[in-house]
Amino acid sequence: MVDLSVEIIVSEILTRVPAKVVGRSKCVCKEWCALLSTHEFLRVHANRSLNSSNQRILFVGDHSISVHPINVQSGVYGPSTIVSFPFNDISIHSHLNGLLCLHLNNTSELLLWNPITRAYKHLSKPDCHGFFEHNSDTIGLYMDAYDDYKVLHVKRRCRAFVVSIYSRKIDSWRNIHFITEPEYVNPTFSWSTGTLCCDTLYFTVCECYVGGKNVVICFDVNSEEFKEIGFPPVPSTGFYYGELINVKNKLHMFLSTGKNEILIDLWMLENERWKKVFSCPPVPPISLSIWCNINHFMTNGNWFMMTLRGKLYEIETDEEPFECFYHTHFRNFSGAMFVQTMFHQVFSLTFN
Repeated sequence: MVDLSVEIIVSEILTRVPAKVVGRSKCVCKEWCALLSTHEFLRVHANRSLNSSNQRILFVGDHSISVHPINVQSGVYGPSTIVSFPFNDISIHSHLNGLLCLHLNNTSELLLWNPITRAYKHLSKPDCHGFFEHNSDTIGLYMDAYDDYKVLHVKRRCRAFVVSIYSRKIDSWRNIHFITEPEYVNPTFSWSTGTLCCDTLYFTVCECYVGGKNVVICFDVNSEEFKEIGFPPVPSTGFYYGELINVKNKLHMFLSTGKNEILIDLWMLENERWKKVFSCPPVPPISLSIWCNINHFMTNGNWFMMTLRGKLYEIETDEEPFECFYHTHFRNFSGAMFVQTMFHQVFSLTFN
């Protein structure tokens, strides 16, 4: 039998096991605990955790928070695990590398939280950085070229933009310059949460779901520069709604159009131009009071739609399946999709 070195066990085996196994392995000895706590180990483990077996769905209920595994072939959620969290009345806005960025509705504070380890980090500071306002603010999570975990916070205050970045390496916020069309500060424009694809965060900025101006704002995470690109072609009449999604490091948009009968096209961005990938069959008439959006792109090739009331519709397609679920967002910030990781260790977090 060949004896494996500790370095091989850590770098080639433990970087591929679930987060809970890594946590238990830290108890083996001090050497293992130190090796499993390095930034390099956590970064490699997070990258190798991006597979279907580590994906989880989290639901925020009135009195509890539950986490479910996913059967990626059928789309069925597995048995729930109740997760304890010391705060009530929360909204979830974004997720990256196993961490969720959420908002405490009663205090307007932003937090980073790992539901698997129960660790969390307050991002709000006495200088007013990290305080979030619904319908005015948006955020995006990303890693820069130096593997620094960051939060981009776009705020609209007193008809002006204030854009700031949180760095976990130095645990502080700083403001950056932001140049865009002045009209986008108007509350008639709705900003989506940032979708990270390669080295860019993308936001949809929509004036109206019927007519109006709709654009995509791009933020380069390394140069920290913004630019604007257009939407895919949209009809001149009827409703339309765009949802961004990262599929295998390619930016896609689900574009819902129509009025009584809904049509949904999937577009892919190539060299700042939108290319139609395919269209789904027409969706049966759905009352506008329960207007739907794409919620998941499923591994069996089908799609899920979720109404404003939480009802799911499955749309059959003839497309080749992907290896993972691909999630856009939950209505009303009542849930999130995330990957189990040990990424909390790079933070000085509070444990409940």
